[in-house]
Amino acid sequence: MSPANEPRLSKAERTAQAREQARKIREEQLKKEKRNKLLIGWGIVVAVVAILVIIALVVVQNIQNSAPIADSGPTPANGNVHGGVTLLANNEVVKSEPATVNVADVPAPLTTKPATVAAPGAEAEAGKPVKVVAYIDFICPVCKRFETTYGESLTNLRNEGKISLEYRPLGFLDQQSTTNYSSRAANAAACVVNTSPEKYADFFNLLFERQPSEGGAGISDKDLKAMATEVGAANIDSCVDNKEFRPYVKVATQEAAAIGITGTPTVFVDGKQWDGSTDLNAEIQAAISAKG
Repeated sequence: MSPANEPRLSKAERTAQAREQARKIREEQLKKEKRNKLLIGWGIVVAVVAILVIIALVVVQNIQNSAPIADSGPTPANGNVHGGVTLLANNEVVKSEPATVNVADVPAPLTTKPATVAAPGAEAEAGKPVKVVAYIDFICPVCKRFETTYGESLTNLRNEGKISLEYRPLGFLDQQSTTNYSSRAANAAACVVNTSPEKYADFFNLLFERQPSEGGAGISDKDLKAMATEVGAANIDSCVDNKEFRPYVKVATQEAAAIGITGTPTVFVDGKQWDGSTDLNAEIQAAISAKG
């Protein structure tokens, strides 16, 4: 039967047909809305779970970073009992005997700030190159400026055999980050010198090159480990995770405060404290000349 010969629907039939079509459209729309609501609901659940996981990780990390540090612990290989690592020509590091440091051995704090600080182990050594000792903090902006200003000339003098350069990283500015970054970075540096002394200078320089801003979290332990790998050092993952040399940093920091050091950088040239107002290169050259 051709369409022309099909019986025409009555008005009531056409109305019923239209209503049925509208009903099907509404049902499909309701199903679609229900599916979308379910997807949105599950999406919210997943997002909330992800946020909770992130919060939990941050809380755990903060708890770990703020956990009490033991009062005693080992020195790293190639580090001395005052928290120092001494660089010579071509990034060679002075070897040192294994030792243990303890907060109980730190001298009592001075009651008044002395006119000149007597830093242990910073005195001039007969028959040896001029000794430069620098107390630094890896989050300290002035320390980065010090390295930018004097780093190249100090390296040249080391390579010429005219000076030895000892860095003593401290945790003075732990309160300037939310994760005790100063001590964490100093610990990572100690981990590097413990197993890869030839990479210490490169890691030291990279820490200042990527110095984080004060007030934030600082560089994460994960990234500190990656930076060690980046400079070619041996794996320091377990050393960082176990905070192996945090007691070492703790003792060095307390010793520095006890002898009257109140800020970083604090620099000594053959035992004489540099006041920061003169050209350090000139001070060093004068000491070199004095040695003849």
